[in-house]
Amino acid sequence: MEKRGSRRAKAARSERARRAEADQPEGRFKLWIRRAFVWGGALALLGALFLGLAVAFAARSMPSYYQLKATQTAQTIVVRARDGTEIVELGPSFGKWLTADEIPQVMKDAMISVEDRRYYSHPGIDPYGLGRAVYEAVTGDERISATSTITQQLARNVFLNNNRSLDRKAREMILAMALEWKFSKEQILELYLNKVYFGGGAYGIDSASRKFFSHPATELSTAEAAIIAGLVKAPSRYSPTADVDAAVARASVVLQLMKEQGRIPADVTVDPSAVNLKEEKSQNSVRYFTDWALPQLDLLLPETFEPIEVWTTIDVGMQRAATAAIKSNTPGGAQGALVSLDRDGAVLALVGGTDYVETSFNRATDALRQPGSSWKLFVYLAALEAGYTPDDRVVDTPVTIDGWSPRNSSGRNVGEIDVRTAFAYSINTVAAQLGNEVGFGTVASMARRFGVSTPINTYPSMVLGSNEVRLLDMTRAFAAISAKGASVEPYGIVKVTTAAGELLYEHQRKRQSQLVPDYVAAGITDLLQTAVNTGTGRAAQIGRPVAGKTGTTSSNKDGYFVGFSSGITTGVWMGRDDNGRVGGLQGGTAPAKAFAAYMRYAVKDRPVEEFDTDLKLPEWQLEPDDEYLLGDPDDYYFIDEQGNLIEPGLSDAEREQRDPFGEAFPGPGEGDRTREPRAPQQPPRGADGAPQAVGDDFLDEATGARRQPRPTPSPTVRVIRPQ
Repeated sequence: MEKRGSRRAKAARSERARRAEADQPEGRFKLWIRRAFVWGGALALLGALFLGLAVAFAARSMPSYYQLKATQTAQTIVVRARDGTEIVELGPSFGKWLTADEIPQVMKDAMISVEDRRYYSHPGIDPYGLGRAVYEAVTGDERISATSTITQQLARNVFLNNNRSLDRKAREMILAMALEWKFSKEQILELYLNKVYFGGGAYGIDSASRKFFSHPATELSTAEAAIIAGLVKAPSRYSPTADVDAAVARASVVLQLMKEQGRIPADVTVDPSAVNLKEEKSQNSVRYFTDWALPQLDLLLPETFEPIEVWTTIDVGMQRAATAAIKSNTPGGAQGALVSLDRDGAVLALVGGTDYVETSFNRATDALRQPGSSWKLFVYLAALEAGYTPDDRVVDTPVTIDGWSPRNSSGRNVGEIDVRTAFAYSINTVAAQLGNEVGFGTVASMARRFGVSTPINTYPSMVLGSNEVRLLDMTRAFAAISAKGASVEPYGIVKVTTAAGELLYEHQRKRQSQLVPDYVAAGITDLLQTAVNTGTGRAAQIGRPVAGKTGTTSSNKDGYFVGFSSGITTGVWMGRDDNGRVGGLQGGTAPAKAFAAYMRYAVKDRPVEEFDTDLKLPEWQLEPDDEYLLGDPDDYYFIDEQGNLIEPGLSDAEREQRDPFGEAFPGPGEGDRTREPRAPQQPPRGADGAPQAVGDDFLDEATGARRQPRPTPSPTVRVIRPQ
């Protein structure tokens, strides 16, 4: 009994001690640490259990190894011209399937060294690499990158897409561990090396080896293996057919990693620059068009991997003519681009550079360059809409606007000329004055209205084309003028079908909107035609009516010509990619010549079309007398000092005999006569039957529906009307 009591007393003392310790701050901290450890351990155990179940379920439902070998995740696309002829086939090339024993060991070592150095030691995900990447992202400015193992990449390529999201990343990790659970390391590596994409349509190392080196992958050398392994990170950037220097530099990185990891001896010298690359045949420039058009399929079609046929707007003959025109007329060391649109916006030809193999950068759709004086299209459109006509007289004189003093390319001023001549000879001082008068914001709004999608500043110099634009946008704007002021939407895909002929998509022409009135479109067409007939664009003449405008930027860095004839609108740009000077380049020289060379072929089967330049001006622009600029007092209602409404066309005597209600006051000698009461007048009524305060005649006159006075021109530009 005493011992039992002693034990109880000790237990009570221990409990009191624990409570006392818990009451202390240090004790409470230790208690929370223990609780966090226990709960953390429990949660970790539950998480591990959940992860294990997810991996087990994924592994159980995963296709067999032989099913994965037969799976192709890439899509074959046959691109057809507008007449149905096949112009290019894009899609995968898989080469021969190589087993793990047939794949050269140096190829395995190169891929593991650069993509997953701990491949043989991790369970599908690399905890060390993931932890280091997260640490770098938290402590530095770098984003999480290079955390995917070879197994994860295989899981993504076979089962998932490339969307960057936490959910996709989590599923990728689970599938990677399931692959490791179900297959051996050699099987996973075999699947990966036979399925990974290396660029240029090549899937798998055998296809890549044949594409880049003209021999099967079983014959790969160390340097060749390093080049292929380096492609996985960015196939287009490091492709040896696109950029040999980039491919060699990337291969050198791979070789250095192989040495550091002991996969090749440190004293072995390997020179990837000595590798003999397969000579690429010159590819048709139609690839510039497909690079622009085919990405639109992501928006036009639901996601599908089945083979499809894409019917496009490209005219094969016109594309060849456009390619030849650019190659034969572009100055040495420069690049050229051309876009040609039909009257409905269909892209008939598109050339993004002089050599697609040399550089696939699309200067027709992606390059932002200054259009020079071709931008004056929007300046004169705004002026015509504000009331100018081609025959109006303006003055070419030195001008300064907000400290900016534009000069003419000729270095002189010619004085009084008409608007037509100022445009035809691209006189800068007149364009500056017109832009200042109508407002630089108005010019910018006009450009936006006609489809310019790039940012537009409103500095005074913008009237001379200082804003950077895309050639496609400028061609679209001129096409709208060819369409008599109606909007034009460029498109390149007519329809998409399956290989069996099932229709998946068909282009529907969008509803057109009128961008400017007919008389404005006729007026600017008059100006554009004169620019080709007698002005700076004479080199663009083709023996039938042509309307267009040249453009040249400072120091001859850019040359532009955009114009239209017989319903076809074509834009041409030339210049250097580094924005350097091109000797002798002007819009009226090489670009205009390339335009003419192409358009002679493009319109040869089309009827000659005369331009509609008949200015059917609105009534407010047709008054012949100067009095109209100020207005005739007899034509207007007004309010007298007493607030009485005075009708137009009355003499002073008649006005004096009118009371505010339209009653006649007694005239001389009539003061003794009594006015007979008049029957009450019925108020005028509107279309809805409701009474109107005043009649329609008054409303028409007061609101200017019958006659709108033309705004008085700003003194910046002197306007002299022809008599």
